[in-house]
Amino acid sequence: MRRAITTVLAAAGAALLLVGCAGSGGLDGDLTDDWKALPPPSAFTPSAGVCHAADFTEVVTLAGYEPVDCAGPHRVETVHVGAFPVERASAPAGGSPELRGAFAECDTRATGYVGDDWRAGRLRLSVALPSGAGWSVGSRWFRCDLTELSTTEAGATVVVRSGSLRDALKGPSGLRLGCQQTRMGAGRSVQTLVPVECGRQHDAEFVGVWRAPDTAYPTQDTDWAPLYNGCRTALSRYVGVPDDADLRFRSGVVVRPPGAGRWRVGDRGVRCYLWLSDRTVTASLKGAGPAGLPVRTK
Repeated sequence: MRRAITTVLAAAGAALLLVGCAGSGGLDGDLTDDWKALPPPSAFTPSAGVCHAADFTEVVTLAGYEPVDCAGPHRVETVHVGAFPVERASAPAGGSPELRGAFAECDTRATGYVGDDWRAGRLRLSVALPSGAGWSVGSRWFRCDLTELSTTEAGATVVVRSGSLRDALKGPSGLRLGCQQTRMGAGRSVQTLVPVECGRQHDAEFVGVWRAPDTAYPTQDTDWAPLYNGCRTALSRYVGVPDDADLRFRSGVVVRPPGAGRWRVGDRGVRCYLWLSDRTVTASLKGAGPAGLPVRTK
């Protein structure tokens, strides 16, 4: 009797072992040795002529790179991709000659892309770089990105647009800066410029861009003098009046340099506006000549 019971128990144990093995599906108990090895990190280069739904970022990773068709809604458009020397060990720091050189290349390419100086429109140019991990595996590119803004004045917001910016400033465009109406601040200084149709009464107008030399950002009154002089020269060309001592009696000027941070990375383009502090007009003064912008006697 004891031998029969022992035989039954042994058979039951063997059956349980067989059932357990039948459910393994060929697994050997090691959950990692059959996985394929992940590929090593590799460099990538973004494309030009594509857009991005996300906001601009100064550092771009492969995981965050998701270009979209420019025909659909987007916030950023890449107009050019350049390259740093391959022997560079790390990304250039802000304010370095290398980063200023990258901005200068982006500046030229962006102007060619839109058909005029991009600062003649409600646009902002920025330079994006690879991440540290990307740089370590060989990425040496810099990306030139344009963004449409609601205004070029303080408090600007990014516009979600549809359609490429390619050739956007070759002709008349809603992006272009034009006639303006000033809003005054303390001390009779111009605080804000508000775009208006040139056929409506206005007292200011965008006249062009003056490129400042590679100097420190203006912080004192004496530092601002070259910017005003440069914008007066832009004004004289735009209106068609002599750039002489009488020019300051024809019109005032409003200068809008880039911010200190943008100046540090190489942006030296100053937006220039004529300002009629004593009257308003209902037409553009482009090419108006001395008759359109006479010397004021009072």
